[in-house]
Amino acid sequence: MFGNRSILVGNVLAEAPRPDVIRRNPRAPWLAVGVVCFGAFMGQLDASIVTLTFRPMEQDFSAPLAAVQWVSLAYLLALVALLAPAGRIADSVGRKLIYGYGFMIFTAGSAACGLAPSLGLLVCFRLVQAAGAAMLQANSVALVTTSVPARRMRLALSVQAAAQALGLGLGPTLGGLLTQTAGWRTVYWINVPVGIVALVASRYLLPRTRRRSHADSFDWPGAALLAASTSALLLSLSAASGLALPGWAAAALAVVAVAAAAGFAVREKRARCPLIPRALLRSRRLAAGLVGAMLGYLALFGPLVLVPQALGGTLGGELRVGLVLSALPAGFGLAAVVGEALLPAAMSNRQRGVTGAAICSFALVMLGIMGLSPGWIVPLLAVAGLGLGVFVPANNAVIMRSGEAGSASVLGGLVNTARGIGTTLGIALVTLVLHLAGHGPDMRPASTAALAVLAVAAGVAALVAASIRPLGSTAPASQETDPSGAFG
Repeated sequence: MFGNRSILVGNVLAEAPRPDVIRRNPRAPWLAVGVVCFGAFMGQLDASIVTLTFRPMEQDFSAPLAAVQWVSLAYLLALVALLAPAGRIADSVGRKLIYGYGFMIFTAGSAACGLAPSLGLLVCFRLVQAAGAAMLQANSVALVTTSVPARRMRLALSVQAAAQALGLGLGPTLGGLLTQTAGWRTVYWINVPVGIVALVASRYLLPRTRRRSHADSFDWPGAALLAASTSALLLSLSAASGLALPGWAAAALAVVAVAAAAGFAVREKRARCPLIPRALLRSRRLAAGLVGAMLGYLALFGPLVLVPQALGGTLGGELRVGLVLSALPAGFGLAAVVGEALLPAAMSNRQRGVTGAAICSFALVMLGIMGLSPGWIVPLLAVAGLGLGVFVPANNAVIMRSGEAGSASVLGGLVNTARGIGTTLGIALVTLVLHLAGHGPDMRPASTAALAVLAVAAGVAALVAASIRPLGSTAPASQETDPSGAFG
């Protein structure tokens, strides 16, 4: 009996080989890239699709926006907290194995979200979904780089970035269509058939892990302190935004956030293997890049919450709102994917970062002045997206060049962390501003205030980019930019 149990456990924890007919096929590397694109598409689709469901959920659950926003915040917080552990475990037990189980957990979590009878259970199921998404995102770039020949790696990463851009751009339109025609629950159910297909494809098309490492050096206490600090901070912001929490609880959460942040700083100085290597902690260039990444995604995801709240009752339903909102991620994806080919090769990452963030800030300022009217909102959102699509890849390239080549995995994880924190802050701050400015029938004052906050964030990102000193290398920008860095 114990022998059969050992065989079963071994099969569950073993990576299945590809069939010989697949392994010997000259297109095998691109089949593997295609599977990774499934996960890249689903991850970005889910990030941008859910905000279209906030207004219907407010009505169905009779809950304020401050409570409904946790459908996104809980997912993003769990994703940020689990990315590094998932990557470290995958390096130890096998990337294909963790990636396949990631599809399984993400798909099961999506089905459960669609059936959730209450807002509280929906938030809990979103945590399950985030665990699966972390297992996918932590391994996507590694699977691409180990599946294709080195000479084709840049093209493969560009294909993956295009899949992410497609998911990010399609999210608002698809979310609006599904919400208006079939209800908000179908936003989650649509992941189920895609996830099942991707799960089967990952088993037969992904290569097994050739090299593995031990997972005994991960800074688990540091990761826990970081997660506690960000979670407590966002809960306290939600309390200020109208979440039904006693005043003493909100104050206690603020204290916990500060204490956990201080504990994280102390832990990183003393840990044998800190989340951020000490050499990188001393880099002002890295610190500026991470601040820029956080501000860039704050400016990107803030409008995804603001526009549905401001226009949901005036533009004829969620579908039209989704179509309008798609201009922002569409502009972002277009600039991120084709910007490398169109921008001058002599333009440095610093110059690109300043230009892109300044363009975004200008577009958001103009939106605040002109108002969210149909004639102005689409082109100005597209311009804001184009600016961020120039800024984010250049800023990510600055981060990735802030350390030695051996620190690439750590730097990539820091990019994902900064992106996640920026996204959560974009959602939380817009919700807070809407609450403080009066989230009533006339949304113009609240919308103007929220756009002002987002424009300031993008403007500060431009100033941060301008403060980054160029490296001693004179390599042209085309050699500095990582096409996968557009989306982390």
